[in-house]
Amino acid sequence: MNQLDVVGVRVEMPANQPIVLLREMAGERYLPIWIGAVEATAIAFAQQGVVPARPMTHDLFRDVLQALGQELQQVRITGLRDGVFYAELHFSGGIEVSARPSDAIALALRTGTPIFGSEEVLDEAGIAIPDEQEDEVEKFREFLDQISPEDFDTSG
Repeated sequence: MNQLDVVGVRVEMPANQPIVLLREMAGERYLPIWIGAVEATAIAFAQQGVVPARPMTHDLFRDVLQALGQELQQVRITGLRDGVFYAELHFSGGIEVSARPSDAIALALRTGTPIFGSEEVLDEAGIAIPDEQEDEVEKFREFLDQISPEDFDTSG
């Protein structure tokens, strides 16, 4: 397992499909995962430190875990089958729960939990971006600084 960092979310055009971009912390691979608009908003909120007036689902889950005295120890992106990514939540006491990567990432950001990706997933779906192309990643980060969670509203 390789530790990953969340670079951010963006909307991929022309399909208007949100993606979350993860970066291998001890390497040069990036992992793009297509996600839903609601999950994109949840991830963007967590990254920007936005606290909604009422808890969103991921906030509620974090609060329930705290109330029960459970600790989320790791989030793992474990598989990729037929274009669908799979993840697991690893809790204290050896408890593992299957999850969608987008939900797992949103929860990890709220709890300060490390995110890991399997070598197989990174080999299959990871994109190597050498240091000399880092300016493209910086442009992406600048884009993320300017976008707001409301940009993911798909009601209209």
